Order: sequence, then structure tokens, then C-alpha cells
Amino acid sequence: MTVEDLAVRRVTGTGVAVRGNDVDTDQVMPARFMKEVSFENMGEYVFHDARRDADGELNDHPFNRRVGASIVIVNKNFGSGSSREHAPQGLMRWGIEAVVGESFAEIFADNCTAMGLPAVTADQETIEGLQTFVEEHPDAGLELDVEQARIITPEAEVPVDIDPAAQEALTEGIWDTTAIMRANLGDTEAIAAALPYTDR
Repeated sequence: MTVEDLAVRRVTGTGVAVRGNDVDTDQVMPARFMKEVSFENMGEYVFHDARRDADGELNDHPFNRRVGASIVIVNKNFGSGSSREHAPQGLMRWGIEAVVGESFAEIFADNCTAMGLPAVTADQETIEGLQTFVEEHPDAGLELDVEQARIITPEAEVPVDIDPAAQEALTEGIWDTTAIMRANLGDTEAIAAALPYTDR
């Protein structure tokens, strides 16, 4: 696998709106599901409690109505609270490929980038307009252009903000440091062997 294979330059699909400020990682991924030994099943637990009534039945939560959406549109301070990586891991395994919001907790945004999941921001008016659009047009296609920092809908093209370092990592395919090291294992081993303090 090359860095070109890992490049994330655009995300396309339908959108889902999750309204509300300060949606923390415990709401996204309740702590009791962190006992899993891998992230494999995390998609099943995304918004687990919010998606259910008191009797455990599925309710009208957007993630129940919009199964298959790939871009989630959120409000202020999304992903706050615990720094658990399980929250973005769960979103990704549910099928989310990009997160668009007014603002994110810094660690949440960093965790997203480390998974190749763009986390971009826009002002309140833009976000609320996008949320309304996807609610009223659930099957409409969206495109997040990571390179040009914009979202394209059938009705409009709006700019978004993305951290320059995250944008470079995503578009250049260098967000997965483990994959990069594995792809360059020969060079790494050669350099290590040449170091005077390593055990040959």
C-alpha cells in the first residue's frame, strides 16, 4: 500500500444531521462498550443510548433514520469529554467518512485525522443550513472536497475550514504513520542497522 492509496482528497455520499452542542464522546460511544478488545464492532454501539427509548426500542434518532449516510453534520464542541478513540472509530465503522461541524474537541479532531477521517468546520449559519438541507433532502448527494476546503451540494458550494496539517496529511496520504513505516520497512531497517548504538 502506498501513500497515494491512503490519500483522502474528497468524500462523497449522503449526509446525516446530529443537532446539539457539546455532544461528548460518552454520548457517541458509551463507556461500557470500551471493554471490547478491538474496534471491530464499535459501529454497532454509536449513539447506542441516544438511539433507544427507555424500553430499549429504537427511536427516531437521525442515525436510525439515515443508515448509509457517510457525512455527519454536527454543531459546537462535538467530541468533547473523554479523549477515547472509540468514538471516532465507532463513527467510521458505522460508515461515516467525514465529520463537518461548528467546532470539535481538539483530541477528537486529531483522532479523526489519525484514522483518515476528515473533520472540517464552518460557521453556525453554514452548518445549520447544511443540517436543514440533509434533513429535507435525505437522498441528496454531498461532496466534501478536502483539497479545496469546500462542501458541494446540489444547491450550493460552501467553504469549510480544515487544519492545514490535517489537510496535508489527508490529501498526501500520510495520516497513517503505521502504514508509512510498514511501507518503508526496508529503509527503516537499513538505517537502524547503520546506527552505531544498535545491536547488529
